[in-house]
Amino acid sequence: MQDYAITEALRQSLKVPLGELVAGTEAECNDVLARVVASEKPRLLILVGDTVSRNAIQSNIQPSVLIVDRLEKRSKASPFIFHGRKVLHAKNRAGRIEMRAWHVIEEAIQEGNILVEVEGEEDLLAIAAVLSAPTGSLVVYGQPGAGIVIVRVSEDTRLNTRKILDSMERVD
Repeated sequence: MQDYAITEALRQSLKVPLGELVAGTEAECNDVLARVVASEKPRLLILVGDTVSRNAIQSNIQPSVLIVDRLEKRSKASPFIFHGRKVLHAKNRAGRIEMRAWHVIEEAIQEGNILVEVEGEEDLLAIAAVLSAPTGSLVVYGQPGAGIVIVRVSEDTRLNTRKILDSMERVD
């Protein structure tokens, strides 16, 4: 079972959002996210990252799955409470998508109302979330220094995300 590792060339291209960039303050981003969730009624709402997750929870936006590493900008994240059914744990090294972590995300998506706590780094796991989520879902992650990215899961977004995954290095 091989994992995926980011290459230096890919690191630069991943700064381009996988979906719609919502720029602005945390409050502005949450207002937009709340409106999108209310109007589109996604099958699942999957949040990747501590800041995005905390802000959504504090704005009464109810996600299906949270994927966090309890760090924000490499420092301990501000705590928040998520009243999910259970917590799953995964390990995922920085700059990688480890298949064991991906399988935990798939389990969380299938079960719903789950918090996934990642030991390591969760950033690239947004790719696994997009590729695992059913069509009609939203995957939301933070774009450092800019805002949030809302990915509407469709066959097209899966195809584009798969191309990114395929350009990553396969490692043991």
